[in-house]
Amino acid sequence: MWPFATLAEAQAWQRDYRAGGHQPWHLDPEQTALSFTQGYLGFRDIGRISARTVSGRDARIGVALRGPEGGTAAIVHLVRYGTGPDAPWEVVGTDDTTFSLTMPGYGSLVRSPMMTGGRITGVDEGIRVQVRQPSSKAPLGNSCCIPAGGDDQSWKQSVSFSGPRDRVLTVVASTGGHIAEVERFTVTAVRTG
Repeated sequence: MWPFATLAEAQAWQRDYRAGGHQPWHLDPEQTALSFTQGYLGFRDIGRISARTVSGRDARIGVALRGPEGGTAAIVHLVRYGTGPDAPWEVVGTDDTTFSLTMPGYGSLVRSPMMTGGRITGVDEGIRVQVRQPSSKAPLGNSCCIPAGGDDQSWKQSVSFSGPRDRVLTVVASTGGHIAEVERFTVTAVRTG
């Protein structure tokens, strides 16, 4: 899903890293999770690591708001992409508990408009859905904000998007507004063809 669109891109980074130490943060799952959250998704207030589990080529990194308020915003799932001890970390999704994005399914072929949905536990939530691609800073589509809440309740929201160039897109659902604009988020990867 991010930061490398293809294995060839990951291998090119490995060559650059071996030649001159280019962008060493790709070797750190915590820094990769924070770069994904703050840089790619644009969630600037989420800047603290709240949990860390690394087992071999698999990592789950909890990210949270910078201050003492609020809990874990998401558990970012990463895997090593490529071979060798310097294979970079790649974000492949989130592990979801009280806020999930299950529609469309991971890796699904999609087109605009796209129906999204999942489950949520919370009070007075407003869910925003964005469609992003690694080659663009701005979202390709944005839909805001469907009211939701309760205990393990389903939610659905349509989002239109345009201009996809990348084969893999990121769908991100977020909620917040109690103490920060984004307090929890969930992501999935979809394909454009």
